[in-house]
Amino acid sequence: MAKKETKQNFLGGAAILAAAVAVVKLIGAIFKIPLTNIIGAEGMTHFNTSYKIYNLLLTISTAGLPLALSRLVSEANALGRENEKRRIFHVALGLFFLLGLSGSLIMFFGTEPLAELMNNSLAFYAIRALSPAVFCVCLMSAMRGYTQGQGNMKPTAISQILEALCKLVVGLTLAVVLLRQGYGVEVGAAGGIFGVTVGTAASLIFLSLYLLRRRSRTPGADIAPSSGRLLKRLLVIGIPITLGSSGMSLISLIDQSVAMGRLQDALGMSEKAAAALYGQYTFSENLFNLPSSFVYPVTMSLIPAVAAALAQQDHNRVSKLVSSSFRLIATLVIPAGVGLSVLAGPILLMLYPSQRADAVAATYHLQLLGVACIFVCLMVLTNAILQSHGRERIPIFTIIAGGLVKISMNYVLIGNPDINIKGAPISTLCCYVVIAGLNLFFVYRTLEEKPGYWGLFFKPALASVIMGLGARISYLACNGALSSRMGEYAGNALATLAGVGAGVVVYVILIPVLRILTADDLKNLRGGDRISRILHLK
Repeated sequence: MAKKETKQNFLGGAAILAAAVAVVKLIGAIFKIPLTNIIGAEGMTHFNTSYKIYNLLLTISTAGLPLALSRLVSEANALGRENEKRRIFHVALGLFFLLGLSGSLIMFFGTEPLAELMNNSLAFYAIRALSPAVFCVCLMSAMRGYTQGQGNMKPTAISQILEALCKLVVGLTLAVVLLRQGYGVEVGAAGGIFGVTVGTAASLIFLSLYLLRRRSRTPGADIAPSSGRLLKRLLVIGIPITLGSSGMSLISLIDQSVAMGRLQDALGMSEKAAAALYGQYTFSENLFNLPSSFVYPVTMSLIPAVAAALAQQDHNRVSKLVSSSFRLIATLVIPAGVGLSVLAGPILLMLYPSQRADAVAATYHLQLLGVACIFVCLMVLTNAILQSHGRERIPIFTIIAGGLVKISMNYVLIGNPDINIKGAPISTLCCYVVIAGLNLFFVYRTLEEKPGYWGLFFKPALASVIMGLGARISYLACNGALSSRMGEYAGNALATLAGVGAGVVVYVILIPVLRILTADDLKNLRGGDRISRILHLK
């Protein structure tokens, strides 16, 4: 008999995944920061080129289908249809097997043309090293979608942490060993990214064993629909989501190809020089992507929770779920974006002491991308809200609109010798402003109870501006004195941490003062009552 799993509520599931993301991101930072210091800006361009190709193939294979699987399993689970739930999983697993195998074969045998397409032939080694990961992640996505659809987020959380740990140990070790043996940074980047492949394989083994141990043999009372009918339902829901999600991955891929091409063709740079300059932008990209990672756990819990509520015609619960999501995201991501922007230079210098010149050059990028990450997070959340309401096609068109803005602006700005790579963060910011703005409009039109955007965003924005001023003033006050006594690097690092700490304190104080959150917002969150008491929320 299967072991009985405790179903987490929406915020509880989000909290588990958010905690896992926090651990994964910490491990990821321990991986990427030393790796960047080891292989430098050029090596990171090769690393990111392979990862963007992988991400596109992965998104095409898994972006919409795991959410569709999670949604269908959640609906069947809410209605007690055990046989249907199992058959949905078996159909999805077969589909994911074929998609993953196809993606890995394309990446492995098409390595050279893919590298040439990206105007970065030296990314050949990294692309090939990452190719098996597509197959592993496809199968993992089916397993994660199945458990998430039943409200159980723990297997996903554990598998993510295991994957990150393997990436850290194997990837860093290989990068260091290969460079010490005299190989170039392109081979070092391949060694680093092979850790991702090993991590996905280990995570797949864990999830397979987990599901085998907990499989239920008890027959249900329901009659499951045919496999063909369930496959059709998966595709009808999943394909529009996939198109919307893969649109952004495709645009990101084209964007890098255009940027590398314009640096070489319009400005006359060599491939290695263009890779080194583009690598400065990737320094800031790593931090830019961090806040949105904490939004995905909310969306992974939101979609099945809303789907279950809609299946039961509980519109009041739908409204509460969406409102709670907006408040939590606004409270978390706006200060994060402002903090990255106002402390961009100090943070980069603290993280990349071995690549000081590139860190200084990347400051401009992160100042703009810090603001842009707020709109990325809003895009992720509003996409999930629209998808959970069956409006999967809308994000396709909004992402295309933003992507066209990004690519066209990149082509013009990067080709201008006075702007060159500085055009990349400008186009990124404009892209996500367009997407998030359009999504917010369509969410407003979709929901029965209209969200009050001014009320949701004004207070967190005001508190974040005050927080940003406090953080910057604290940094400037500490940096001069500490640097003169302890040296430039140590002084900057301690002053940066002091600025971050001051910002956190200011913001935490402002949460109850401005009534940004209420005790009701946290009541379903694990430890929410305790947090409410600490912050004196009512």
